[in-house]
Amino acid sequence: MRTPTRRAVLGTGIAVAGGGLLAACSGSGMDHSGHGDKPPAGPAGYVSPDDKEVAAAEAKRRPGPVRKVKLTATPTRLDLGGRTVSSWAYGDALPGKEVRVTAGDTLALTLANHLPQPTSIHWHGLALRNDMDGTPGLSQRPIKAGASFEYRFAAAHPGTYWFHPHSGVQQDRGLYAPLIVEDPKEPLSYDKEWVVVLDDWVDGVDGSTPDTVLAELSKGMGGTDHDGMDMGGSGGMDHGGHDMSQMSMTTKESPSPKPSGPSRMMMGATSDLLGGDAGDVAYPYYLVNGRTADDPQTFRARPGDRIRIRFINAGGDTAFRVALGGHRMTVTHTDGFPVEHAETDALLLGMGERYDVLVTAKDGAFPLTALAEGKKQSARAILRTGGGAAPEPSARPEELDGKLLRAGRLKADDSVRLKSGRPDRTVKLRLTGSMARYDWALNGKRYDPTQRYPVRTGERVRLSFINGTRMWHPMHLHGHTFALGDGGPRKDTAIVLPGQTLDVDFDADNPGLWMIHCHNVYHAESGMMTVLGYRE
Repeated sequence: MRTPTRRAVLGTGIAVAGGGLLAACSGSGMDHSGHGDKPPAGPAGYVSPDDKEVAAAEAKRRPGPVRKVKLTATPTRLDLGGRTVSSWAYGDALPGKEVRVTAGDTLALTLANHLPQPTSIHWHGLALRNDMDGTPGLSQRPIKAGASFEYRFAAAHPGTYWFHPHSGVQQDRGLYAPLIVEDPKEPLSYDKEWVVVLDDWVDGVDGSTPDTVLAELSKGMGGTDHDGMDMGGSGGMDHGGHDMSQMSMTTKESPSPKPSGPSRMMMGATSDLLGGDAGDVAYPYYLVNGRTADDPQTFRARPGDRIRIRFINAGGDTAFRVALGGHRMTVTHTDGFPVEHAETDALLLGMGERYDVLVTAKDGAFPLTALAEGKKQSARAILRTGGGAAPEPSARPEELDGKLLRAGRLKADDSVRLKSGRPDRTVKLRLTGSMARYDWALNGKRYDPTQRYPVRTGERVRLSFINGTRMWHPMHLHGHTFALGDGGPRKDTAIVLPGQTLDVDFDADNPGLWMIHCHNVYHAESGMMTVLGYRE
């Protein structure tokens, strides 16, 4: 079996070109965004995204050959497979064209913003320089309509990543794409590679947009039940006396849109795997690689081929349970980092999570099914290695109800295992809010970009996610990976079930200002975000 450096990939192909060496580590990317406001100043004594500590951390990554990419965010028409919608996307593809580099490369990606409002790109899962993290109002200016910005950073660690805006609820449109960082010393042997991006879709359907969905959800369901909301304790937060409840991350250039089209508020969706309530939004479509179940994408291989599947959940409000009919999967990575290999029938991916698996293809046509957990609909693609009719859209692989491997049962590979050690600092983050008032927050306070939870370089930090709500939350940390338990997998996004506490540890080795937030895009935009700040 071969292990090529550039493998055959489903769909999009390689979007990198150019070369040369990075002569020097620049202080920031090339900004053509006009004269936008600078990010708000927070409390004194913290490392800023453009400080020398950030540049020094980047230099330690030894930035290598430059790979140049040009990308355009633009309104466009997208064919979902029998249904064409107006949306926003990177170019005219869904998902956007894959970007593929080799670990050690410097990615120099210029984003041209042809959208009617400001935007950004967040590089989900990457430990990169802070001023390239793509969080408007915190680590960069928003990229104004008609402007462009060059993101330039070292892609230091191999793995499966993706990128999307961090501006309002733009991520729940078509603005997302895979980022694959190849390992120049790839230890896995396989014949083909399949990048599988999962999504829930509402934009452009019967008048709906993510903004109108948020406007509807923000009204809440009425009542006064806060689902265990805990207003006490700052957990070490330094917020400079600001009232976060009146602040939002979104750049608002007009009043909130009025809800249009049918109601998208989901009622009665439940899942035992998710601890009860499955989600807030009733999406009309669920997609695999931009296609509906009625017109799925087909991946072709030969019987006996060993296939690496890279799963990415790019959804806004949906966990997906995934399985490949007639096959078992061997899990090799989660969130870009290798794990001790483990066999399973199915996997559960919260928003923002990624898993890599290996399968040995059988002879025939098989459904790769992504069940929208608790929402009673599925997305799918087809693996075809031989003749015969494709499975019907209603086909449900028995593997979906077989062994399901949760992240907490995995063990990190020895090469990336976090060394045992007691935390120097614990940051307690109480997940608060309810569907009744749609007042999602952390420690009872909605997002304020000037707030800080302080850490210092060199510390072992424990994040303690305490979920006092009746909803599950996929919690994401920017710029770092954390370990689930002693010897557990290295991840950047992890599901916190209702009524439970999840402790994760990481080493503070990437100075700057970093977001921590729920990766349900509607929870985050409603306020369930905060900032981890390195002390000078």
